[in-house]
Amino acid sequence: MPDTAVDRTTAVVAEARTVEQVVGRLREIGAGLPPADGVGVFNRLYLTVTEAVRDRLDGGRFADPSAVAELDVVFAGRYLRAVAADAAGQEPPACWRPLFALRAHPGVHPLQFALAGMAAHIQHDLPLAVVDTCRRRGCQPSDVEPDYHRIDRVLAEVETAVREQLMPGPDLLERAEPLTHLLGAWSVGAAREGAWGTVEALWELRHLPGAARALATALDGSVGLLGRVLLLPLGPGGRQGGRQGGGPEDGRDTGAAGGRISGQAPGHRTPVTAPATPPATAAAARLPEARNRTADGAGPDAAGPAGTTGAAGAGAGQAQLECSGLPSA
Repeated sequence: MPDTAVDRTTAVVAEARTVEQVVGRLREIGAGLPPADGVGVFNRLYLTVTEAVRDRLDGGRFADPSAVAELDVVFAGRYLRAVAADAAGQEPPACWRPLFALRAHPGVHPLQFALAGMAAHIQHDLPLAVVDTCRRRGCQPSDVEPDYHRIDRVLAEVETAVREQLMPGPDLLERAEPLTHLLGAWSVGAAREGAWGTVEALWELRHLPGAARALATALDGSVGLLGRVLLLPLGPGGRQGGRQGGGPEDGRDTGAAGGRISGQAPGHRTPVTAPATPPATAAAARLPEARNRTADGAGPDAAGPAGTTGAAGAGAGQAQLECSGLPSA
């Protein structure tokens, strides 16, 4: 059988069947990315958290370590599939597209990359992974809920240190205020609480395929919209990094996360239309809904209430359900 893109994506997922294998895959992905790459920034954070969970599986921290381990693997599989899809030239789910599209933008701070990745993985991938895990184990979400919240405490143990590492130093104080606003507007704890509410809704809809599919598709699109906001460039292109180089040489912020939200010239508050320059990465060109937007995000391709558009939204819903216990057809 020929080695198709789908075959390679499946192979990547198949390599991670245990938490230790997930750790190995995350290390492998990280080793192939430059330090400034936005996906690499999130990958390092995710590796730290996964190692923390792994190290506590045998310490009596969890009531059902085997269920936690299985959830960890199923959860990680969604991120690994997004990485594999992007590497194969395919579109990842809508929730991940902003991070992959803006991974090399010089005006986006590493902390923004970390937040956008956490938002995609927690608010979209996590509730679907919990439902998948419960279906596989033949249990109810309430059976895994206590350990789900115990993981919250593990995350709290590493979150502060990671954020301190990613906050800008004295030479970037001009960015500290908007970054502080981002930190105040989004938190891991609130995201996981919201994700559990989504788990309960999806579980109640598991026998209603159309409703479950609609909710999952809306979730994908809305989290993608959040990612665009989190990745809005906060300053001129002062950091050249990522796999495909930086932004325009004049230092003006150009395309933002997927939405082609125009940047602003330094010192000005009036939005300007995004200049007709190539996207920061090849992935940005695969965001068709972004191309005809004006500075305020409006336009003929503007997203609907769920943050998705037309056939692209439907395709995203199908893709993000492909390995879920939720019916996809």
